[in-house]
Amino acid sequence: MSLLRAFIAIEIPHSILDAIQKETAALQRAVGAAVRWVPCPNLHLTLKFLGDVSPANLDLLTQMLAAEAAAHRPFDLQVGGLGSFPTPRRPRVIWIGLSAPAALESLQRGIEAASARLGYAAEDKPFSPHLTIGRVKQQAASAELQAIRAALEKTKIGDLGAARVETVHLFKSDLRPTGAEYTRLFSAPLGAT
Repeated sequence: MSLLRAFIAIEIPHSILDAIQKETAALQRAVGAAVRWVPCPNLHLTLKFLGDVSPANLDLLTQMLAAEAAAHRPFDLQVGGLGSFPTPRRPRVIWIGLSAPAALESLQRGIEAASARLGYAAEDKPFSPHLTIGRVKQQAASAELQAIRAALEKTKIGDLGAARVETVHLFKSDLRPTGAEYTRLFSAPLGAT
């Protein structure tokens, strides 16, 4: 039985995905092929990357996710802003920002702790809520990096709206030559308001 590459995430509403596409179109044209852009339908907020998961463990994961989600109430995320990791001077990942209400932090910490109890390695970096919209290619030339920095400095993205979070999802990720393909395996509703 082959392993599944899996993660737990929050989906973003289509209206906000459309706004992201519209607001980043000029940036994408300005930097060209030096950045591998994430298709808008693939944008999500990762709460926990699980890595390789045995299909035999899916029942345990879905039970854990259902229990953890039920312990948290729905909440709203504000989407907006543009940035890059690790720094604006050396962009490797380009992202759209998300506000981090206490409810999001609590949900993520709960999922992280419950995953660790099931044997999945804890993250070594602190949780930093964002939507990855592009990754700078490793072989990008110095002039391309300079163009990316300049385009990021010129691009301002304000508030793109609020996303109501009522469900968390377990996804599998299949890596294809055309990019990652995500399939929802399980959805767990957050507890009643």
